[in-house]
Formats: sequence, structure tokens, C-alpha cells
Amino acid sequence: MEESGFRVLLTGAGDRKVEVVRAIRTVTGLSLWNSKLLLDSAPVVVTGPNWLDVADEAARVLEDAGARATVLCDWCDRTITRGADPMDPAPCKGPWPAEACRASGPPASP
Repeated sequence: MEESGFRVLLTGAGDRKVEVVRAIRTVTGLSLWNSKLLLDSAPVVVTGPNWLDVADEAARVLEDAGARATVLCDWCDRTITRGADPMDPAPCKGPWPAEACRASGPPASP
């Protein structure tokens, strides 16, 4: 079965736009110009589908710079409450069984 991915949605810049542009560059590897364009486009997805810990870290970097960012499940577009378990107790509306959706809870350890 395919693993669900997580995207980071930048919803706002806050007061420290210069620091947020730097954080976008750190997270995405984009140029200064493209990072500023991305920020000006908010709300916008900053990262593509990735592992939860990678998306969580990217959102943390953006938030530490003063931005408002959320992590979204790639399957069902639900917002993930970082640090919560289960992350979102509502049933998954994605194409896979609800117990496989990482937005409903972290996968069982191997």
C-alpha cells in the first residue's frame, strides 16, 4: 500500500517577512526572488508530499521565523495537529482504508 504524504501550507507571513523569506529558502531551496513570490502568494503549498517528520520540521522552521504554517494530509487534505495522537480522530475521506491514513494516527511501528 502507498504511504500517505504530508504537505506544508503557508497561510501567512506574520510581522517578520524577511525571516520568513529566509525560512522559505531553507525549506524549499528556492532563490530569494522565488521565495518572496511564494510568500506573496500565501496561502500556498510550500512543500510537496513528504514524510510526516519532514513536513513537521519544515512547518516548525517556518513558524520559528514568524510565519503561520500548517501540515496537510496528502490523501484527505485534513490539517494535522502536530504533536497530537491521534493527529485527527475524524475518519479519513481518502482513497485508502481509514486505519492506513496517517492523518488519523501514526502508523504502527514495524
